[in-house]
Amino acid sequence: MGRKNRRINKGRVSRIGSYAIASLKKDPSSVSCTTFNILAPIYKRLNQEDPSYRESDVKDYWLNRNQRILDWLLCERSSIICLQEFWVGNEELVSIYDKRLGDAGYINFKLARTNNRGDGLLTSVHKDYFRIINHRELLFNDFGDRVAQLLHVELIAPFAQCRNTNVRQETLIVNTHLLFPHNSSLCLERLRQVYKILQYVESYQKEHKLNPLPILLCGDWNGSKRGHVYKFLRSQGFASSYDTAHLYTDADAHKWVSHRNHRGNICGVDFIWLLNPNRYRKLLKASWSEAVFGMFKYQLKRASLTEDDAFAFLKADSEGDYITYSGFCEALRQLNLIGRNGLSAEEIQELWEQADIDGNGVLDYKEFKHRVWYASCSEQGGDEVSDEDGTEQTIGFSVKNAVLFPTEVEKGMWPEDYSLSDHARLTVVFSPLRMPCSRLTS
Repeated sequence: MGRKNRRINKGRVSRIGSYAIASLKKDPSSVSCTTFNILAPIYKRLNQEDPSYRESDVKDYWLNRNQRILDWLLCERSSIICLQEFWVGNEELVSIYDKRLGDAGYINFKLARTNNRGDGLLTSVHKDYFRIINHRELLFNDFGDRVAQLLHVELIAPFAQCRNTNVRQETLIVNTHLLFPHNSSLCLERLRQVYKILQYVESYQKEHKLNPLPILLCGDWNGSKRGHVYKFLRSQGFASSYDTAHLYTDADAHKWVSHRNHRGNICGVDFIWLLNPNRYRKLLKASWSEAVFGMFKYQLKRASLTEDDAFAFLKADSEGDYITYSGFCEALRQLNLIGRNGLSAEEIQELWEQADIDGNGVLDYKEFKHRVWYASCSEQGGDEVSDEDGTEQTIGFSVKNAVLFPTEVEKGMWPEDYSLSDHARLTVVFSPLRMPCSRLTS
């Protein structure tokens, strides 16, 4: 396999392919996380001329491939393993994963997609690294029958740095697989799925009276760094761990890929997002509104409308120099943001209330500019909390390294001889460290 030496900036270790992960994990203070869409056999086509002929029809094929996947996972031995497109509908395959991962010290949690879709999620946590506090399942019950898992875990000594203090050492882990955007109308649904995940995480924290703690969002997000989901998560303070490790910016959208889809296109869609407890966060509803208005503006610009043209379009037949609620709804309908998989009446009302700053029931040109045309999710994620006296302390994570396999995808190429999946495997190594807590911004 053609591996090439590479040295990471700022003193990061040199690595050869994924072997750097193994060497980094010799550090007893580090933990690691792997996310991998393993391509369910029911979706893997064996003959492009006969799309109904799938790997699930040939036991030797799917058994051999999944044994090789397990060989890789157990060789790497990450502290956390998050798999998507896990074939939960096949009892034999499920028992193989349960046995091999269980024998290696993992605690396994499985969740099937709704409506008997056949595949689902598998999250495995190694008992040498974490103690399980709680486990929750989130069923979206939406168009794509998508689901998510939430695990609340605690670091186990000797990895905890603050054994003799009151510093919390807990983490939230989410595993999910978002809807594939078969057409532009599904982009809103994908954004809504992320919103539901963050709402659920937020409600879980409130329910259990948790102060800010590190959150890892893992999975196949079915969208690249140029998309609305990426910008939405960035606005909430989340950082892409792979990009952090390699010092890539939000604008570096083509440096790496992680998936070749059924159309033959390659793109980067697999992420391990990190939100540290020292990041100031916007109110979730405000970020959601900005994200939807950003999608609204994107559709207007696709129609080649300038700022003034867009205001006139929304005004429609209004007698005054303002936008009415009915005109606003009609514009949403014409832009395919209302209807199947579109905005609900409640969501439209929330958007309108966000845009109508003075609450007089109409949007003037100033409100349109401020809330609609120039509304965009900040991709900076807020500032960090300073470590001042009296600030409550907690545990967060620094990103030590991140590796995609096969290694060619790190340079934006897809190797033709790669057969484990149509996705690359992403592994990130984190180092726990003390940091102050933040609070939600207003």
